[in-house]
Amino acid sequence: MTAYGKFALIYDSLMRDVDYDAWAEYICGFLTPGCSVLECSCGTGEISVRLARKGYALVSTDISEDMLKIASEKARKNRTRIVFARMDMRELYSHKPVDAVIAVCDGVNYLLTEDDLRRFFKSARDVLKPSGQLLFDVSSEYKLRTELGDNTIASDEGDVAFIWQNSYDEARHTVDMELSFFVRHGELYEKFEETHIQKGHDADELIRLLNECGFEVTGAYDAFTRDCIKHDSERIQLVARRI
Repeated sequence: MTAYGKFALIYDSLMRDVDYDAWAEYICGFLTPGCSVLECSCGTGEISVRLARKGYALVSTDISEDMLKIASEKARKNRTRIVFARMDMRELYSHKPVDAVIAVCDGVNYLLTEDDLRRFFKSARDVLKPSGQLLFDVSSEYKLRTELGDNTIASDEGDVAFIWQNSYDEARHTVDMELSFFVRHGELYEKFEETHIQKGHDADELIRLLNECGFEVTGAYDAFTRDCIKHDSERIQLVARRI
C-alpha cells in the first residue's frame, strides 16, 4: 500500500473540481446522525471537516503524515473537533468500538491483493460495534481502464505544476501512476516524483470477501446514487453491516 508523500502538497489542486459537499451528504445518507466514525484514508480532510460539522464523532486516519498535517490544519481553521491518527487501514485500532468505519475516495484501490482486502475488512470488523457499518467506495476497473488507462495528465497552477503518466496493466487490472510535480519556492521550482498503483476490484469479489470476513452487504451502488452498479459505473459504493 502506497503512502502519499509530497504529493499531498498538490492533492487539493488536483481534486479542486470535486463536489465534497455533495459527497459528504451522500455518505451521511447511510449513517446514523451523530454516530461515532473511524475514517480511513482521510487524505487532506475535506470529507472529515464536513462530517465533523454535521456532528459526527470522528477519528480520521491516514497512512501519510503529510496528508494528516494538512488535514489537521484544515480542521483547526474550520474549528472542528476531529481526532487525527496515523494508521494503516489494514491495521485499524480504536480505544472503544465505533458505529461506522468509512473509506472515501479510492483508499481501497490502494489495497492490491486479496490478503490486503481481508486484512482491512477484518480490521474494520474488529473496531466496529455489533451491527456496525462499513462504508467504502472504489474507482471501478472500467474507470481505471478507460479514463486513466495509458493517459498522461498535465496541469500548471502557477505555484504548482504536475505531470501524471499512467500505465494500465490489463492482466492485473492495475494502473501505475508516475507523478512528477514541481512546487514553486520564490524564483525556483522544487521537483518531486512518486509512483502510485491502484487496482480495479471486481464488485462481486469484494462482496464475497466481505461475507467471508463477517459482514452482510446491505448495498452495492453506482456511487452517488442508490442505483444498481452498471457496466460503466466509474465509482462503486459498498455498504456492509457487521454480523
